Amino acid sequence: MTDETTVVVGAGGYIGGRLVDSLVASGGSARLAGRRPDALEQRWPGMRAVELDVLRPDTIEPAIRGAHVVYYLVHSMAEGEAGFEERDRVAALGFATAAKHAGVRRVIYLGGLGAQSDQLSAHLASRHETGRVLAEHGPQVVELRAGMVIGAGSASFRMVMDLVKRLPVMVTPRWVETRSQPIAVDDVVSYLRLAPEVATADQHTIVEIGGADVLSYREMMRRAGALRGRHPAIVTVPVLTPRLSSLWCGLVTSVPTSIARPLIDGLRNETVVRDDLATRLFPGVHPMGFDDAVAKAIDEGSTAP
Repeated sequence: MTDETTVVVGAGGYIGGRLVDSLVASGGSARLAGRRPDALEQRWPGMRAVELDVLRPDTIEPAIRGAHVVYYLVHSMAEGEAGFEERDRVAALGFATAAKHAGVRRVIYLGGLGAQSDQLSAHLASRHETGRVLAEHGPQVVELRAGMVIGAGSASFRMVMDLVKRLPVMVTPRWVETRSQPIAVDDVVSYLRLAPEVATADQHTIVEIGGADVLSYREMMRRAGALRGRHPAIVTVPVLTPRLSSLWCGLVTSVPTSIARPLIDGLRNETVVRDDLATRLFPGVHPMGFDDAVAKAIDEGSTAP
């Protein structure tokens, strides 16, 4: 029987889909919400799916009415680079307002790591803004902030893997020295599954989550390449603009240039966990290391239909 008190908004996306798969595998359930409910019901027979488009306010409240917990796992950057910040701002405001009116108790949102004191890229700044808008205008929010998610369906991870797979020599900008704390998709799902039970009275609780290793992008590419039996030469140059980098990635990877550009622009920002709140609030989650996460992602990709 579908649990009508939990709604997954964005169930058709990579993270949303993995969350639903995990719920189903453990005997759990949820109401699924997305722009194509027929496709959701086909993927998960027996689950109830409803139409919800965050840019169409009239579809929001009917889809989440009666829910206690709603996962907000949508990001309009997938629609193309131009204007994604405004689309996300409008979507978050409309959703937060409807969720509050519908009586939702808690919204769980997956955002991005990055220190607010840094000059954040447009992509990361938008992720932070979305969390703020949800909390300011809607129910209580638990915001999980992650860096690169390691999984076969993650755009940023696919970009890295395609580069090490296809290029024996890479000419890269200085962002390859930026530190990051990538996290396995299975660990992200573990945090999402437990987030409804986190004990917090705050209107906006921000929890930074990451894997066991902090690495530069250079080290990530080298270690990911080694797991593929490849050892690309990485040459750093002082000037290579995000636009040129994204065009380059658009040519040699499976990630469209419109998505690659904001992702690459964000690589200049360090994305590491800065406190131990995740450990204190989620003591049962023990994130895996980079090599194990990549090995699982490679296996996932090779067995995908």
